[in-house]
Amino acid sequence: MINLFSHYVSGRLMILAALEGVVLLIAAQIGISLPFAGSATAVPGAGTAIPGQAAAFAVGMMIIMVSMGLYASDMWSDTWSVRGRLIAAFLAGLVAIALAASLVPSLYPGHVVLGASIAGLALAGISFVRSVFHRWNNLGVLTSRVLVLGTGSRVAGLEENSRRSPSHRVVGYVSLQPSKHFVPQSQLLSMAPGDTLMSVVDKHAIDQIVVGVRDRRGGGFPVQQLLECKMKGVKVVELPTFFEREYRQVMLESLNPSWMVLGDGFRQSFFGNLVKRFFDVTVSGVLLLFYLPVLLVAALCIFLESGSPVLYRQERVGRGGRVFTIYKLRSMRSDAERNGTVQWAKANDDRTTRVGRIIRRCRIDELPQIFNVFKGEMSFVGPRPERPIFVDQLNKQVPYYSLRHTIKPGITGWAQVRYAYGASVDDAVEKLQYDLYYVKNHSLFLDIMILIATVEVVLWGKGAR
Repeated sequence: MINLFSHYVSGRLMILAALEGVVLLIAAQIGISLPFAGSATAVPGAGTAIPGQAAAFAVGMMIIMVSMGLYASDMWSDTWSVRGRLIAAFLAGLVAIALAASLVPSLYPGHVVLGASIAGLALAGISFVRSVFHRWNNLGVLTSRVLVLGTGSRVAGLEENSRRSPSHRVVGYVSLQPSKHFVPQSQLLSMAPGDTLMSVVDKHAIDQIVVGVRDRRGGGFPVQQLLECKMKGVKVVELPTFFEREYRQVMLESLNPSWMVLGDGFRQSFFGNLVKRFFDVTVSGVLLLFYLPVLLVAALCIFLESGSPVLYRQERVGRGGRVFTIYKLRSMRSDAERNGTVQWAKANDDRTTRVGRIIRRCRIDELPQIFNVFKGEMSFVGPRPERPIFVDQLNKQVPYYSLRHTIKPGITGWAQVRYAYGASVDDAVEKLQYDLYYVKNHSLFLDIMILIATVEVVLWGKGAR
């Protein structure tokens, strides 16, 4: 993983993106050059314009591919789902070329044939790169072999999480003292008398050691052996840091005040808040202009199906624990909580109207929250605001839950693009780990990444209820 502007990005992803960026540039350069071959005087200045046009195509296609989710860890394989999204991405790119050429005819002369040739060349090149990358990935190249020090409850979730991550593989666990093991028995690595951590590392070709031991008192913690491993080139990392780096979550079970105070992150600054406010207003303003017709049509459909009110108002908890009124398009029946009992939304909720199911799936019901952003009660990106009754409940049951209220809530957020819709306390715990990652590492770069990933959520309906 590479730390880029306080956000961890997969090294594999960077390699794949770089290779595909080169393919897109070459395909665009070849495609755009074809109309000018043997006709240097046909379009004045064409030769100097080609690199800029090729770069614009490559950057535009990369953004489209990211928004299609083609750089998610589960989208690097060679499956029909990936191929379908690739084709959809290049069809969108072809439409973008046609629109650009229509608005600026000098940009892409002969745009219909040209666009088809560029898209065809690029799609063939990207498909080839992905096929080779998939085979390369299956060979285990760049897959880090991990040894975990400790077998307690804190490391229990690593096995399941590691199956979802192609960047590393947990080879086994070493127990330092007799205790209850929370990991599979088959994964325990025994150490014979006289063995050292270095001998285990050599035997299993370990690349990094994750320290997941909670109690390090009494002289049983092998500091000298770990130092020997580190001096031999083996990475040694604390469990919370490994968890944050690999899964982009803050591990709730290992969270403590000293780690938050003395470690990196959890920064608040006047300049950072000013930049974020400018970003919020700009993005929200553009989206409001773009989606205003959609909002009006959705409001009309809601009114025709179930009458008024069209807007739904609800109290939510914002920054600093302050309660504010959130605005949404009504997606449920007017009497959804007629008995006065507040309920979590659930899958296939029978309280949702027909129009409501559509607008919730496309996230159109969230658009009126843009007015909350203009009022300064919300940001465009941040932890989703919860209802006061749920916040009171979760504050009592989930440690550090109140930390998510140290920044403004958002229309979309890191938890929303990384995790399905939450409808229980367990879901709230999982989403909190993503929210705390955002609170710790939030930046303009991460906001832009979340904004692009939100397009995938809207397009493919991930997590909608």
